[in-house]
Amino acid sequence: MIKDNFWYLYLLIISGLACGFIINELEKGSASYYANSFNGRRTSSGETFSNDSLTAAHKSLSFGTIVKVTNLKNDSLILLRINDRMSQSNRRAIDVTLNAAKKLNFVREGLATVTIEVISSNSPKIKK
Repeated sequence: MIKDNFWYLYLLIISGLACGFIINELEKGSASYYANSFNGRRTSSGETFSNDSLTAAHKSLSFGTIVKVTNLKNDSLILLRINDRMSQSNRRAIDVTLNAAKKLNFVREGLATVTIEVISSNSPKIKK
């Protein structure tokens, strides 16, 4: 039975890779959220920033990448689109909008430990 499951999993992975599916990477780190003073400013992608949107900044993921962010303290999760860039020296893994922080239930704390999983991307891996 275990041997059959192994071969099934192996074939599933190989066929997924052949079809261009990406096996998602998981990144763990801290998240914070933007201050309201950023509203109306331009993001690194050229979009106008809004704390009401469901977007985020990351150090290296391509603009337009969709990520699933999960707050490890309370299991809240949300899908966000990367549209801004963080400094490489920043210790946080991701900065999210205030709207996203509310949905992840960490506004009061200001920071949260999260996982970031790439759902859809032009590039297959998180560049470190």
